[in-house]
Amino acid sequence: MFKPGGICATGGHWRAGCPSPVCSKMPYFAKLLLLIFCLVLLVESRKHRRRRWTSQAEMQRASRIYNKNNDVTKTWKGRTEQLLRVDDHDFTMRPAFGGPAIPVGVDVQVESLDSISEVDMDFTMTLYLRHYWKDERLSFPSTTNKSMTFDGRLVKKIWVPDVFFVHSKRSFIHDTTTDNIMLRVFPDGHVLYSMRITVTAMCNMDFSRFPLDSQTCSLELESYAYTDEDLMLYWKNGNESLKTDEKISLSQFLIQKFHTTSRLAFYSSTGWYNRLYINFTLRRHIFFFLLQTYFPATLMVMLSWVSFWIDRRAVPARVSLGITTVLTMSTIITGVNASMPRVSYIKAVDIYLWVSFVFVFLSVLEYAAVNYLTTVQERKERKLRERFPCTCGIPHSKTMMLDGNYSESDANSLAGYTRNQMVLEEEKQEKMVVHLAMSNESNSSRKRGLKGHVGLRIIQNTHAIDKYSRLIFPGTYIFFNLIYWSVFS
Repeated sequence: MFKPGGICATGGHWRAGCPSPVCSKMPYFAKLLLLIFCLVLLVESRKHRRRRWTSQAEMQRASRIYNKNNDVTKTWKGRTEQLLRVDDHDFTMRPAFGGPAIPVGVDVQVESLDSISEVDMDFTMTLYLRHYWKDERLSFPSTTNKSMTFDGRLVKKIWVPDVFFVHSKRSFIHDTTTDNIMLRVFPDGHVLYSMRITVTAMCNMDFSRFPLDSQTCSLELESYAYTDEDLMLYWKNGNESLKTDEKISLSQFLIQKFHTTSRLAFYSSTGWYNRLYINFTLRRHIFFFLLQTYFPATLMVMLSWVSFWIDRRAVPARVSLGITTVLTMSTIITGVNASMPRVSYIKAVDIYLWVSFVFVFLSVLEYAAVNYLTTVQERKERKLRERFPCTCGIPHSKTMMLDGNYSESDANSLAGYTRNQMVLEEEKQEKMVVHLAMSNESNSSRKRGLKGHVGLRIIQNTHAIDKYSRLIFPGTYIFFNLIYWSVFS
């Protein structure tokens, strides 16, 4: 095939218009792949040109926005010390040195009240402490009156108030991930200096009503070097200067209120200083101590009363019960005092525990008295039986009953005596009645031996002590509880 009018090969030579032998022999799909490759190259080149045009447009737009901001605080390309002229002033001296006292306002935001220790008599608090003052040496030009914010690295190069915590035991500035310090400088020279601090300070606690007590603690702030003639420390917004987190809570205490006060503190060697106080009142939760102290002590006292219903002859049972309750009360008292400081005055819980201990101890003494009187009774009964071995020579109506048992017929046969004059037997072997009645009708020998009318009645009833104790001990303890809770609650 060849185009008309073309040049073809003749005699071994090619002429124009004849198809190439390579082209004529190239397959159709190879031509298709070549065409697709050319199209891909064309598309990629266009994407690259579009990307370059977009980046140039964004740079031009950013440059226009940047040129609109002429504030020197945002466009300053030199060192901060040069902008604030830190090197031009001596910041080892306070602002307006030699003049009136510089006012330094303070406000505090309490982040958490971490712990209250009765043993160490201290508390731990985490707070944000902020200072406000004016130092004209730090003023700088600004068209929009915007402030500059720095971290703790600039603090070491300028003057800051030397506020410390009075009566603090430990304190530190948080440093995770960097020092938690902020310094904000305004164009007119006003400065805001903020720190995040955890401090452990002393709290004088009164435990005379423990655990039904309320404690008031204070965190005190004061300048260390500057007296009131050089630095006037004050709450910036009064009571509004103290903010607290609503989620603050303690396991043993209810936080009732926070408030601020201020006064002057005098040191004989240095003078007068302004002192600020963060006061807070804590009321102790009583439910924990009811479960751990009051209820166990009350149950031990009630357990000691069980011995009043046990037979007085069951010596092992009553003695072991009494000793167990005494030892348990001793353990409760020791456990309570182990978690308390060794104060020299009596606490409210001491009154309750020691009175309960006395009740338990008296129940042991009560059985000792019952056992002793029972022994004395048995001795007397034995002596009477040895003295009067028989009833010979005495009329039946005047029989001596020495064995402690008598029938109603014997009682009615006693001449001249009514039943009201006899002590009836309530339980077996609980009562011994010895009645000796000698009248004028008795024989002369017995009459001369006893010398007239003699009536002898010996009543020994040791079981009555237990019966009275069943009423006296609970009634007295209930009365004590009424007085105790009405006074201390």
